[in-house]
Amino acid sequence: MLFKSLVLLAGTAAVAHGAPSAPGANDIPRDVLTQISSWGSNPTNLQLHLYAPSNLTGKPAIILALHGCFGSGPGHAEMTSQFQTLSSSRNFVVLYPSSINDNNCWDVASPASLTRDGGGDSTGLATIVRWATTTFNADPKKVFITGSSSGCMMSNVMASAYPDLFSAVSCYSGVPAGCLAGSPGSSPISADQTCANGGIRKTGEEWAEVVRGMAPLPEGKGKGKGKGKGKGNQGWKYPKVATWHGDNDFFVNYFHNFEEQLKQWGAIHGVEFTRNETNVPAAGYTKMVYGDGTKLVGYSASGVGHVVPQFEAVDLEWFGL
Repeated sequence: MLFKSLVLLAGTAAVAHGAPSAPGANDIPRDVLTQISSWGSNPTNLQLHLYAPSNLTGKPAIILALHGCFGSGPGHAEMTSQFQTLSSSRNFVVLYPSSINDNNCWDVASPASLTRDGGGDSTGLATIVRWATTTFNADPKKVFITGSSSGCMMSNVMASAYPDLFSAVSCYSGVPAGCLAGSPGSSPISADQTCANGGIRKTGEEWAEVVRGMAPLPEGKGKGKGKGKGKGNQGWKYPKVATWHGDNDFFVNYFHNFEEQLKQWGAIHGVEFTRNETNVPAAGYTKMVYGDGTKLVGYSASGVGHVVPQFEAVDLEWFGL
């Protein structure tokens, strides 16, 4: 395990009624996984751990890494330990939030979470990202999101509701943004299983409208122009997306959730499938390139179930780190 111990940091100052204030960058230990107890608005009681290397310099990057159902931030940190290993040489901070509700799944079903600043999990995550970007004086053009399973589902939601916060997404074994809208919950126990079973199918443009509906246009932004058949981003610049799925995944069904994600983001970015690259990045994986490969790629993993193991080095290359 890379991180030597777990540190709880409640902040160095107090605000009214004894509530802890958010810590500053100099208050946060380095080279150790640290729990942060205060960072701002937290409507759904998320928890947060982060890892910052000791040699962080200049304007670093930020990676928001999201766990799957029944998971936690610290657990996901262990599963994606290469992020910590590479953070010192690539100059980035990793954020590991935790959901404590609905079997530790991220809320990707309620109107509150599927709406920008709606007061759901997505609002708390956006606040975390804004706090970390300010606290570490990070480059706002180098903020990225990745997640597995439920974390992948929330990565797609965050890219839709807060496209201005992220430059790129890497998503493992999830579903399209909005696929679970209206479900009574987001976990394998509480959710309507139609989405996870691959039963929600739409055209690319219908999926794109779901994305656009999550974030009202800022004042002064008009309808953008995309390339290809899609209508573009309608004023937002959406992050580029890499999505991974195993063709032996029957839990979050490969058929047709992988295809529907690619349709969704292909329509948003106005790109269509152009070619396959076999055995990339590993034997049995097929990289599916859309357009020139700078806005959307998919990775189909032959014989792999739920979930596809994270390829941190490939993620960092996609992020430009």
